[in-house]
Amino acid sequence: MHVLIIGAGGFIGRHLTGRLVAEGVRVTAAGRAPERLERLILGVAALRCDLSQDDIGDWRRRLIGVDAVVNCAGLFGDTRGYTDVHERGPAALFDACRATGVGHVVQISALGADARAASAYHRSKAAADDHLAALDPAGSVMGWTVLRPSLVIGRGGRSSALFAALAALPVMPRLAQAGGLVQPIHVDDLVEVVIRLLRAPLPLAKRLDVVGPQAMTTDALTACFRQWLGLLPAWGFTVPRLVLAAVARIGIGPVTREGMAMLAAGNTAAYAPMVLATGHLPAPLHQALARHPAIDADLRQARLVPVAPVLRLMLALVWLAGGIVPLVFTPQATSAAWLARVGLTGMPATAVLRAGSMADIAIGLALLVRSRGAALAGVVLMTAYTLILTRIAPELWTDPFGALVKNAAVLGLSLAVHALETRHG
Repeated sequence: MHVLIIGAGGFIGRHLTGRLVAEGVRVTAAGRAPERLERLILGVAALRCDLSQDDIGDWRRRLIGVDAVVNCAGLFGDTRGYTDVHERGPAALFDACRATGVGHVVQISALGADARAASAYHRSKAAADDHLAALDPAGSVMGWTVLRPSLVIGRGGRSSALFAALAALPVMPRLAQAGGLVQPIHVDDLVEVVIRLLRAPLPLAKRLDVVGPQAMTTDALTACFRQWLGLLPAWGFTVPRLVLAAVARIGIGPVTREGMAMLAAGNTAAYAPMVLATGHLPAPLHQALARHPAIDADLRQARLVPVAPVLRLMLALVWLAGGIVPLVFTPQATSAAWLARVGLTGMPATAVLRAGSMADIAIGLALLVRSRGAALAGVVLMTAYTLILTRIAPELWTDPFGALVKNAAVLGLSLAVHALETRHG
């Protein structure tokens, strides 16, 4: 069997691709960065694709010799891309599958996907699901299955990152006011369901809700993660709704408005139909987590999730202050005296002062909007400032207020922020 996996670099796609490769299945991983996919998953062939741009002709060429297709691609939070990545792109892919005679198509959708759903995410997923189902309603020619998973748990997932981060805090926040019941399923169980479907005979014209056997509150889910991390039970407090809404609006870490709205609506379904269709009984959450015991890196990562945006904010404020203070608050005579020490006076001195201040402000703003590479640009600029000041005023290293010594701390903070924003692979 030759399986083409769309979105192989994502959370679910990575786990599925790795499992199929380990079992000796011929897999082609498709994504926007095939070189990265080949580094991430050893033994896989990769090709470039872009659901937001590719048409049916592009897909027909890629599907030559392919027996099965699994679409794991998806966006979350970027509502502007939903139409292309969740609707138009998959529709072109499915049309090409039907035209080229692909035998199996599995669409990874989402629990709650419906044309009348409140969230744009669910509506866009439903549009692709409906398009696939309409191509061959009985599944007599092209076997297809739409899988609608609930909260998918596992290393590398956004949901796991959020709840592990909450669980690792000294005082455990409760989201009871914002959360309904959820029915988490581990990514290993979802992958097992997909593999069983790929190996099943036709017809496969079904929409299956993929959920775990236990419905629970978000507080219980957080407690499960705390136990998994090896931490003792902690005192908890209920997060005020206004605070939660403010954090979600800003989009700190994995907490987003859309994600919080989904938790508030709840995410449960009957799991018996999935078990009957596939013969696979998913494990309860605590057992699924126990299959992958937490290590020190898991606890460290969980504690970094809430810290990372704070570090970025503090660094942004340092750069903004460094740019605004010389322009607005520092006496011109003081600035002129400093610049005169390197031979700059008059208009050239003013130009250098303004350019430096604007560069500082630009880096600060780039950090606030989470522009990639902003922290590294700050490292370069701060290093230049430090070398220049060391040359013209070495006595600043012994300044009682640490005028230059503080630069070392800013450099370290910048490197930490850059490391935290660098993607795997």
